[in-house]
Amino acid sequence: MSVKRMRVWPGSPYPLGANWDGKGVNFALFSENAEKVELCLFDEHGDREVQRIVLPEYTDETWHCYLPDARPGQIYGYRVHGTYAPDKGHRFNANKLLIDPYAKALVGGIRWHDALFGYRIGDPKEDLSFDSRDSAKYTYKCRVVDTAFTWGNDKAPATPWEQSIIYEAHVRGLTMRHPEVPTENRGTFAGLATPAVVDYLRGLGITAVELLPVHAFVDEHRLAAKGQRNYWGYNSIGFFAPHPLYLAEGGLGEFKTMVHVLHDAGIEVILDVVFNHTAESDRLGPTLCFRGIDNRNYYRLQGDDYRNYLDFTGCGNSFNLHHPRVLQLVMDSLRFWVQEMHVDGYRFDLATTLAREYDQQYHVHAGFLDAVRQDPALSRVKLIAEPWDLGEGGYRLGGFPPGWAEWNDRYRDTVRRFWRGDAGQLPELATRTTGSSDLFERRGRRPWASINFVTAHDGFTLNDLVSYTRKHNEANLEDNLDGTNDNYNANYGIEGPTADQAISRVRFQQMRNFLATLLVSQGVPMLVAGDEFARSQLGNNNAYCQDSEISWIDWNGIGPEGRQLREFVRFLIAQRRRHVVFRRSRFFHGGVIPGTEIKDITWLRPDGREFGEADWRTPTNHCIGFLLSGEAGEYHLTSSGEPEPDVTFLIILNAGEAEIPFRLPNASGPGDWACVVDTAADPPTGGGPRVSRGGSVTVPPRTFLMFEYASMADA
Repeated sequence: MSVKRMRVWPGSPYPLGANWDGKGVNFALFSENAEKVELCLFDEHGDREVQRIVLPEYTDETWHCYLPDARPGQIYGYRVHGTYAPDKGHRFNANKLLIDPYAKALVGGIRWHDALFGYRIGDPKEDLSFDSRDSAKYTYKCRVVDTAFTWGNDKAPATPWEQSIIYEAHVRGLTMRHPEVPTENRGTFAGLATPAVVDYLRGLGITAVELLPVHAFVDEHRLAAKGQRNYWGYNSIGFFAPHPLYLAEGGLGEFKTMVHVLHDAGIEVILDVVFNHTAESDRLGPTLCFRGIDNRNYYRLQGDDYRNYLDFTGCGNSFNLHHPRVLQLVMDSLRFWVQEMHVDGYRFDLATTLAREYDQQYHVHAGFLDAVRQDPALSRVKLIAEPWDLGEGGYRLGGFPPGWAEWNDRYRDTVRRFWRGDAGQLPELATRTTGSSDLFERRGRRPWASINFVTAHDGFTLNDLVSYTRKHNEANLEDNLDGTNDNYNANYGIEGPTADQAISRVRFQQMRNFLATLLVSQGVPMLVAGDEFARSQLGNNNAYCQDSEISWIDWNGIGPEGRQLREFVRFLIAQRRRHVVFRRSRFFHGGVIPGTEIKDITWLRPDGREFGEADWRTPTNHCIGFLLSGEAGEYHLTSSGEPEPDVTFLIILNAGEAEIPFRLPNASGPGDWACVVDTAADPPTGGGPRVSRGGSVTVPPRTFLMFEYASMADA
């Protein structure tokens, strides 16, 4: 059957990508070093190439044309001609069909075959050899899209940083086993937009979902050979296209609908993004996109050895954000997801790599960081750095510029070690729970610069943290060698699940302690989906390749203890949202509040006296209290909108194995202390007895207590 040939017009070098203007489609591709570029058009299923068009124009290093007969839905890819000389940094191979870096939709998938590689697999010359097989039937293809969408009255929640509570989740993991998500929508954006899921998130009280990578990514060859997937998705290949597996039938509109629905529920959407490397790996990796378009510009190469890549990520390559066109690609992607898809912020994986300059060192005024800071759209959304990579000097916690928040792993490790009972943790604990001023109090940064977490997707779940003494990653088929061994964890008597009620009781008490500490700490708390009801991954602390029931949340398997823990989390979140004293916009300094005789925070010994230098230096101290004055809360608004001081709280933490009598301090005004949280009680928020000022309580082992000062008017 004959196919009508497309008419070809010159078109424009801007904008990059394939863009439908209502009359036709403009195609534009940057490549400085290419000698010729061919646009390959495929049938409606992407199975058969029906026309190959040499892009007729080359303007300012951009190849382009306009097809007046093309329409949304057209499937396409590129073949780029040029020199194949890896030792000079060039890896052009026109036998390989390439993904458009600006493609907004991908179809098909990667089916691993030797034809995907630019060189001959098994050749003694390795990547210096040349493979002439066509890769088209084994790789992703691109689809032209119409981005039109009726947003209606969509309005970003714009939750202030200090009021934010982040819920880290995986699109598939959250919905694959949810009984109220239709089967056909499980594992997709449509599933995440299901009313039952949205109602659950809203009822929990979180303010933002942080989604693990949703950009199109690739399952590595070694994983596919074992029948596994890159479940987490930190292996991006398309920075504008949603991952096809996460789409039911709705294309870009499905993602936009999800955002719209979450916004209506007051929930922001933050994307975990990977710009530090791509799925093309090292010099022996496949040729899928950037490598075949202009390898020497898209990647950072090793000095005079242009055959090899600089690798700060452990993934084989580093994206070259020094090049203006590569930086433009990243900035265009970020703006696209904010302006077109309405997302509310980003968490940048291995963000140090993005800010390494020509000397290969991190710079706070790196081109990428400065570009983001001045951008009128991006500087207003939430920006979160994972402040490290694997390169020299890569650990940069506290070193990102104003406007950025950072994952605080020192908070994670300190809180874990304290509640495990490790000696000498009190000074560090005090600093971490009050916003880590030693790291962030500079250049006008605020406590919200610290993203506090006890667990994240990478590592043990909260349940596993208190149920295992070692990792159990055998299902990853890597001989249990993957994943960190430094977890600061304990099992309290038995490795893994147990029917022993005493051990189970201690574990749930410790989970309560972690959650309570997290949700009263200054900074922004981040919870991992499922931790609120004690989800387990059976001891796997590196479930990156487990697209299985190991990673998927079992909503039907939540037991009574898990349901009680979930109610406890809801209570804590409600307390945090109600009381500004837990989410100050200024750091504590232990000084007197101006106009009062009250300190903003007072650290207390069990005998009721203030902590002294010797107390901080005593490594066997495992119990501490801190008094948070309501007047340190910078005032909150009453139901009538009037500002008034917040409530005063006393928090006592005893990580030791012995009960300790604790004398409660006096507070301003007549009244009593009312216990609102007792992690040793069942339930933990049942409302303990009122204790008069100056009275004493017995703090059980491994217990978090929180008292609210109730005035006589409230009594």
